[in-house]
Amino acid sequence: MKRVALIIQYDGSYFSGWQRQKNAISVQETIETSLSKISNQTIRTFASGRTDAGVHASGQVLHFDIEFVIPADSYADVLNSKLPQSIRVLESVEVKRNWHACYSAIYRHYRYVINNSKVPNLFLNKWSWHRYQKVLDEIAMSNALEGMQGKHDFFAFQKSGSNRLTSVTTIKNIELERIEDLILVDIKATGFLYGMVRSIVGQLVLVGEKKITPEIFKRRWTDKKKKDVRESAPAKGLCFVNSVYEEKVFKRINNNDLFPKFLIKGFS
Repeated sequence: MKRVALIIQYDGSYFSGWQRQKNAISVQETIETSLSKISNQTIRTFASGRTDAGVHASGQVLHFDIEFVIPADSYADVLNSKLPQSIRVLESVEVKRNWHACYSAIYRHYRYVINNSKVPNLFLNKWSWHRYQKVLDEIAMSNALEGMQGKHDFFAFQKSGSNRLTSVTTIKNIELERIEDLILVDIKATGFLYGMVRSIVGQLVLVGEKKITPEIFKRRWTDKKKKDVRESAPAKGLCFVNSVYEEKVFKRINNNDLFPKFLIKGFS
């Protein structure tokens, strides 16, 4: 048995999320079905992070164990010939048997894109939240993020239904940037709670629209006021950018192959 790692992209609007579900189409099931057809084996995949229905990925990482049918670096091309166009495998490599797509990750990176233009954009609609009612104050939104880096209890930003034993996680970096009409919220963390990024963005928009102050935003999570966190951003603006590991796993892929900001500048 050998262990193979894949780095993949997918359009989340076609799927019920990463994880297998009984009555819906998931990314995991689609990939495992293709792998089983290729190898004539029952294959189980493990991802770096689970994405919800409608959430996209530019650099999701997964691994699986298999009795080699083809060389590890050939799985990308073979799978791409079998998978729907909504999923692309960027690279496939053999990894050590003790390497794990989830547990070996140092941190994960999510990006949320808000389109703050008055006019909707057909080419951005599937990949961003068109919040046009007011011009968002990105300075106030950035101020609201102060103090979030580090290890904290983000219980207020965790949606109901989570099976995590703790709501404590470590945010490595969090920043907000406006590029013309687009506002980007980038969060890098060791782990993400269920619905965490969308809850944060939903509250940030309230700050940007002057409905709550940055101080109220901060008190909601520091005081664990989950009942006050009712607004959540839609899934389509969220993208799992990538996972980072101690050693470079994929040799051909770099950040410009994933979700670089210059692509967003080209749209704006």
